Amino acid sequence: MSAAHLLRSKILRYTTLAGVCGGSAWLLLPRRVATLHDSGSSQAWPSTDAALIGHARRVQNHFASTQPQQAQQHSKKDDAETIDHATNAETYSAAFEDDDENSWMQFSRNLDVVLDGIKRIEWAGLGDKITELVLPTWAKHLPESIQKLNSELSLKEGSLANEIWQEAHDPSINPEVLWNARVRVGNTLSNEELRFRKRRKEYMVEHFKKYMDIKEDVHPDDIPTIAICGSGGGLRALVAGTSSYLCTQEAGLFDCCTYTAGVSGSCWLQTLFFSSVGKQSHAVMLNHIKSRIGTHIAFPPPALKLLTSAPTSKFILSGFIEKLKGDPGASFGLVDAYSLLLAARLMIPKGDLDVQAKDLKLSNQSAYLKDGAYPMPIYTVVRHEIPIEEEVAAENPATPTDRAKAVARAKREAWFQWIELHPWEVFCEEFGAGIPTWSLGRPFEGGQNKILETGVALPEIRQSLLLGIYGSAFCATLAHYYKEVKPILSGLVGFGQLDSLLEEKNQDLVKIHPIDPATIPNFVYGMEGRLPETCPESVFKSDHLQVMDAGMSNNLPIYPLLRPGRDVDVLVAFDASADIKKENWLSVVDGYAKQRGIKSWPVGTGWPKQSLKPQENAEEFEEAQISSPQEAAKKFSQIRGGATESQKQAQAQAVDANEPDSHARRGEQGELGHCSIWIGTKQERDSGDEPPPSKRLSWEDADDSSFQLMEPNATMAVVYFPLLPNKKVAGVDPDQTDYLSTWNFIYTPEQIDKVVELARTNFKEGEEATKRTIRAVYERKKASRLQLEDQSKLRSLRKKLKHDADMFRG
Repeated sequence: MSAAHLLRSKILRYTTLAGVCGGSAWLLLPRRVATLHDSGSSQAWPSTDAALIGHARRVQNHFASTQPQQAQQHSKKDDAETIDHATNAETYSAAFEDDDENSWMQFSRNLDVVLDGIKRIEWAGLGDKITELVLPTWAKHLPESIQKLNSELSLKEGSLANEIWQEAHDPSINPEVLWNARVRVGNTLSNEELRFRKRRKEYMVEHFKKYMDIKEDVHPDDIPTIAICGSGGGLRALVAGTSSYLCTQEAGLFDCCTYTAGVSGSCWLQTLFFSSVGKQSHAVMLNHIKSRIGTHIAFPPPALKLLTSAPTSKFILSGFIEKLKGDPGASFGLVDAYSLLLAARLMIPKGDLDVQAKDLKLSNQSAYLKDGAYPMPIYTVVRHEIPIEEEVAAENPATPTDRAKAVARAKREAWFQWIELHPWEVFCEEFGAGIPTWSLGRPFEGGQNKILETGVALPEIRQSLLLGIYGSAFCATLAHYYKEVKPILSGLVGFGQLDSLLEEKNQDLVKIHPIDPATIPNFVYGMEGRLPETCPESVFKSDHLQVMDAGMSNNLPIYPLLRPGRDVDVLVAFDASADIKKENWLSVVDGYAKQRGIKSWPVGTGWPKQSLKPQENAEEFEEAQISSPQEAAKKFSQIRGGATESQKQAQAQAVDANEPDSHARRGEQGELGHCSIWIGTKQERDSGDEPPPSKRLSWEDADDSSFQLMEPNATMAVVYFPLLPNKKVAGVDPDQTDYLSTWNFIYTPEQIDKVVELARTNFKEGEEATKRTIRAVYERKKASRLQLEDQSKLRSLRKKLKHDADMFRG
């Protein structure tokens, strides 16, 4: 079996399997034709697993009742052929071990099952009645399309795969293959970002004057550093986030911000915005999204058409060919196939022809930023640190005490490490190291990149691969999966015992990922002893990093915006997360800020909950001062979360029984609306005591809010726009509306319009308060600058007077 044969089989198989991610079951086609939908229209494609399974069972029952013997015979024959095929695959595997490209063998042992299974179906021999019942029109053409894809992936002379691989080495197409990359060690911002910040400030002056309606001159240093971030949440986050960003663009706020940051679907948003598809217009993006997400992401005909037709086939497949051919240590799995389907849905313009190769490289987005014309986008993924206690303890067997310390350390080091990607650099703050973005995808060792036998390096990893990593929420741990299904299981008999058992095993469940995350080359491999103590030792043991959706750690990308040097003054967060009130992603940042010693973050932001007793709160706060970001975040979440749900319900019932109007008064005291604003203060961190909650502003009292924002000790302002239902927009409720589920992959134009209307209405609720907040921060920075200038002038005057006096005495 040739390496090329394995490659194309793997892509075929995983392209098929990727349907699982969106609730599709066309992966069942080779062995279970009877489970396919009986309509040839994409509009009839089942949108949920439940609908698909129900339909499949009805069809299978009908098929079994009308053709029982024939079905039995076919089943036995298929099983025997499958066993024979698997045996042959193992034989091929043994023969292939000596091949120079044996790394490809890791990808599969019997990867032709899908293709051969389709070929074995006697399409013409199926009875008309059965065909009409179980076989959609498009399925009849499936073998021809897959055969064409199979040919293009063969790596033979003249094939698409061969053309892609030859161009991968061509410096005129991929100039970065000739560039040498080294790991940059240090936690400072890159030189490119520093230059961008200066250009962006200068560019924003006129736009800021217009937004603030300021007539006099504005000094660039007085303009607040504003960051806008969007949450994760699949297509809901993409659609709602684009709608919210459009509002900021229309209001003039977008032209005044320095950074945008994304998680999951908001990373898709940024990818489209900085492309020839989005044309740097959120209005254009919405029209594009309407034209591309009306059919299921895994519906076969559109995907296969794009994969087998020029120019889209080359555009989509190039990243996969380069990864599989050029990176022997890489794994190829479900996330990669999911990326392929996402690229086919999101990055192809209407009409399918006008694809631009420049859109496939993140580093190319720097062209949009060179004059400071747009904010710098920050993309995020996370690596899950999962030490194995037994292995760590075995390495330290000296005494029981050493063993206990080793186990304790292993537990403490189980956390998520954030890796940020932007047009100039890929960086991890815990590693204290980064690499040029154009070098991501090539292997590194000892701080230096490696080159291929041809004398050049691999080209930059393609956006078509990154899309799936950004949104790979299905790579969650078993603990996350249980959290998702727990509400459904809670009504079952014996659920209490099951829940207690699983809660006891939670330490184990948080370490298991049923679906493997994607891999990228480990750029700090072999750098032991050269990185800060915050870099875990486990990272040096593998030449690849497993990375996934950053929403596994926090569904809001706030951590990168708190990096030293970015100095964000105003953070505008658009949160389209599921279960916004329960998850409380803002409050999780408290622990991160405390662990990192970040003084600017307004402690206590987020959804208000009933707290513990003051003395208990103080004790918990002291315990949160630990070394692990994971534990710190967890502790702070518990502190701010307060009582358990059962305790809060009991308290609420007790209060409501005696005070009928308590619901209304509780809402007045703490319930957040469509826009909430907090302001931090340096004084919160001056002592070792627990910092008091940050000040939540109410612009109903404009003088008081302005005063708080303009205090010299004031720090970051957080403006929070959660995607909540609005009585002004009927028919759409993020908590109740089915199509707003994270796992929905189909939106009609009408549904998109509804989400746009909700996001626009919610933004209008806080637009004026946001503008007043930014104006007050501007006035504070201006006053601070003028004061420093006056002090500098006074020092210069004193120095001159002293100099003159010395001259006179001399």
